[in-house]
Amino acid sequence: MSDAWVLVTTPELTMLAATLVLAFVLLFLPAAGRTMANGIDWNAGPRDGVPARPGIVTQRLERAQANMWETLPLFIGAVLIAHVTGEDGPLTFWGTQAFFWARLVYIPLYAFGVPFVRSFVWLIAMGGLVAVFAALFT
Repeated sequence: MSDAWVLVTTPELTMLAATLVLAFVLLFLPAAGRTMANGIDWNAGPRDGVPARPGIVTQRLERAQANMWETLPLFIGAVLIAHVTGEDGPLTFWGTQAFFWARLVYIPLYAFGVPFVRSFVWLIAMGGLVAVFAALFT
């Protein structure tokens, strides 16, 4: 780790990096399920034709992934703007913590089809995102 990175790293940037790692892992979870449903040859080939429908857990992981992609650009932008403008503070700290940890919990809740709790956890993540946005305007 370079000294320059240590000097500019904030808890918010650390949580942003952790969220990006989580998004990267989430990229592979539904892909693995699709490969299991369609085979290695399908995955390595041109994927012509209609693929087999993956199992329910894979379908849920695809939806969890799509949900992450919907909010990830907003989270990245808000955290970076807060950092560049020096608006890091309690709102951004707790907001980034809430977003990451709720997103981490959200994935298995969605994959295993846990109702209501999953929606509540999603609301916690959105509350974290709102907190980071609020810091930009206070």
